[in-house]
Amino acid sequence: MGSGKAIIFSAPSGSGKTTIVRHLLEHFPNLGFSISASTRDRRGRTEEHGKDYYFLTPEEFKQKIDEDAFIEWEEVYEGNFYGTLKEEIQRLWDSGQHVIFDVDVKGGLNLKKYFGEQALAIFVKVPSLEILEERLKDRGTESEESLSRRLFKAKFETSFENKFDVIIVNDNKEQSFLEAEKLVGDFLKN
Repeated sequence: MGSGKAIIFSAPSGSGKTTIVRHLLEHFPNLGFSISASTRDRRGRTEEHGKDYYFLTPEEFKQKIDEDAFIEWEEVYEGNFYGTLKEEIQRLWDSGQHVIFDVDVKGGLNLKKYFGEQALAIFVKVPSLEILEERLKDRGTESEESLSRRLFKAKFETSFENKFDVIIVNDNKEQSFLEAEKLVGDFLKN
């Protein structure tokens, strides 16, 4: 693969990592968003193939596994696979951009291991699980069962926060934006 830097944002669902990543993409034109592959259904009518995710059937996803097309992949929730395609990273590096990832915690750790010193791995967390529960409920996309599953997973994922290079506590959005800008700016200068 070509070369460039990798900035990895990981967090339990609902912690605000996607909001921070979108902010950084607006402020750093030399960053390109890594579009993940997934077998999950699209949310609403707004998600687009090739923009939000590469939406694959389970059969297509398994074929790509067999072809060794992924840097990392996993079954995040039963029947829902997510992964990072090697060709996606190469596409961004070939365009002269550094890559920014918005991935779950296990994926983030796998990417950090893969990219080594080329990567900055940032864990985003909320001050408490109660606040996380409020955020997930405010989304209006979770059933009671999926909410419970996400909170259980968040408790587990938080136990890995110290394996990341930096932790951002996302208590104040504007402050988190400034902290993320400084971290990314400093990393890209080196």
